[in-house]
Amino acid sequence: MDYINAFWVGGLICALTQILMDKTKMLPGRIMVLLVCSGAVLGAVGVYEPLMEYAGAGASVPLLGFGNTLWKGVKEAVEQEGFLGIFMGGFKASAVGISAALVFGYLASLVFEPKMKS
Repeated sequence: MDYINAFWVGGLICALTQILMDKTKMLPGRIMVLLVCSGAVLGAVGVYEPLMEYAGAGASVPLLGFGNTLWKGVKEAVEQEGFLGIFMGGFKASAVGISAALVFGYLASLVFEPKMKS
């Protein structure tokens, strides 16, 4: 049942994002920022944590989950470090994911021949 919950919640998030991309004139970068900010706001309100407990990776993997991770990191760092935690917390909480994206992106560029679109 965990797999089914993860699948339908993750699919719903992706379907709503696809509808947003198809039906609005928003650029993909702005949609990504909207998703990350929405995840942070939902985390701050306390809605996203129960959703992640219910759906697991279906809620934690999309960009909404990244925003929630940033929020949790900032919240913990502010409790420990004070005002400077606003600037440190998001980086500490998401460092592994960002580092993995950079490393695997670099490795993919070595394996394949990256070209600019003309």
